[in-house]
Order: sequence, then structure tokens, then C-alpha cells
Amino acid sequence: MLRDVAELDLSNAEGFVGVPKQLVVTGNATSISDSVSAAGLKLPLVAKPLVADGSPKSHAMSLVYDKSCLSQLDPPLVLQEFVNHGGVVFKTYVVGDYVRVVRRFSLPDVPEGETNRSGVVPFPRVSCAAESAEEAEEAGILDPQAAELPPGPLLDSLSKGLRQKLGLHLFNMDIIRERGAGNRYYVIDINYFPGFGKMPDYEKVFTDFLSDMAVKRSKKISRIDSSAIL
Repeated sequence: MLRDVAELDLSNAEGFVGVPKQLVVTGNATSISDSVSAAGLKLPLVAKPLVADGSPKSHAMSLVYDKSCLSQLDPPLVLQEFVNHGGVVFKTYVVGDYVRVVRRFSLPDVPEGETNRSGVVPFPRVSCAAESAEEAEEAGILDPQAAELPPGPLLDSLSKGLRQKLGLHLFNMDIIRERGAGNRYYVIDINYFPGFGKMPDYEKVFTDFLSDMAVKRSKKISRIDSSAIL
């Protein structure tokens, strides 16, 4: 689904939206290093399981700092270039035409040229700190530039484009802003069967959405019946 993001026309969305360079690995782990070199991916890399079935293993992601450890990974998986983003991920919930963003803590930045880290470092999720970043911003311990929400027009254009392209009314996205690059954003994950329990006011949002869908369906049926009579 991330490929669909790159195919959208978001030229009037008040910012750039892309997808980090990535590689799907389905073969033997011993060939991963060569595949990474051939694809031109830069380390560190985020390793994500290819199968997303809700099991603990499907959330067992890791950060890979050097090529010598790539053979330790367990395919099938997706390798995605890590983009410094100020330690904040924007969890973006889409419910029909409604879009809501919740800031979450994420992985800290990796200083450019840092060489004292190595190996494969596991972590549960990109938004690995389950707590919202809202309180941290209010307390003044969150970088205001990193915490600034993406522009509304950008989120509206992106969510509308994906709704049409994917044929989905309910999904969420993990979006990051590249550190020091202005309004340059990357969609790092799309979940077509998300849990909305952590979205503020989700009860009212879902009630309004279902009511709106019922009204639209009723009007459609009425038009079909009217056409049949004529």
C-alpha cells in the first residue's frame, strides 16, 4: 500500500509526501546484504515483518546499524531506510472524510556519521512509547518544530487520495517529518485494519460515520428504485 502514496498527485498539498526507500526480502537471509547494496539502501534500516496478522511476531521490528548483521534477520520482511524525524510520529486516523492526528513518541534520531552503534536493536513498534506526546509538548520537553502537526490541506489531500486509490473508508497511517527538511513528510506505514480505541472521541466519530453511510446507502437505493419504476 505504501507504493500507492508515491503515485498520488499531491502537488498542491503544501508539502512533500513520500515513502522512505525500501526493499522487500523474501529469500535467504545470507543474501540480504548483497540485496541491500544492489538497491542502494543506506543504513540504519528499519526491519519490519512482511506478514501483518496481528500476532506478536508481526510487530517485532528492529533497527539494523551495520550490514554484517543483516544475515541475523528472519525473512520475509521489509527493509526501510530510517529517516531522522525528531522522535515524533503522527498517527493519522481516517474515518470516511474525517481525519484526526495524534502525536506519539517514536525512535530518537541517529546522528549522521555515528559509528559507535552496531548490531540489530529490537523494538516493539515505531511509536514504541505508547504514551501520547501531547502532554510532553505542554510540559515543554518536546521540540516544538518536531511536534508541529502536518498542514491540514496536506492531510486532507493524502487521505482523500488514498481512500480513492485503496477503496477504503477506515485506515490509519504513520507519518513522520524529516528532521531539518521543512514540510517534507514520509508515510512509513499504512494499517487497513487499525484499532481506533486510542483516537480521541472515537465513539462520536464512528457514530457519525455509520449514520452518514446509512443515509448515503438509503439515497442510493431510492434512486435505483425510482429508475426501475421509470
